[in-house]
Amino acid sequence: MDGLFLYIKESYNELINKVTWPSWSDLISNSNIVVIATIIITLLVLVMDLASTTILDVLYPATN
Repeated sequence: MDGLFLYIKESYNELINKVTWPSWSDLISNSNIVVIATIIITLLVLVMDLASTTILDVLYPATN
């Protein structure tokens, strides 16, 4: 039980005294980068999906 208490105490000490938290402007800036990158990757996957669907439809036409 002493080990658990020591772990919690040291974790709290590290969070308070050793961790460098980003400023609000850094947080917003990094969040914007993540959102923009996500949108770009999503659009790339969409284009690849549409291209592969079109190619497969040409190679294997539907037989209704």
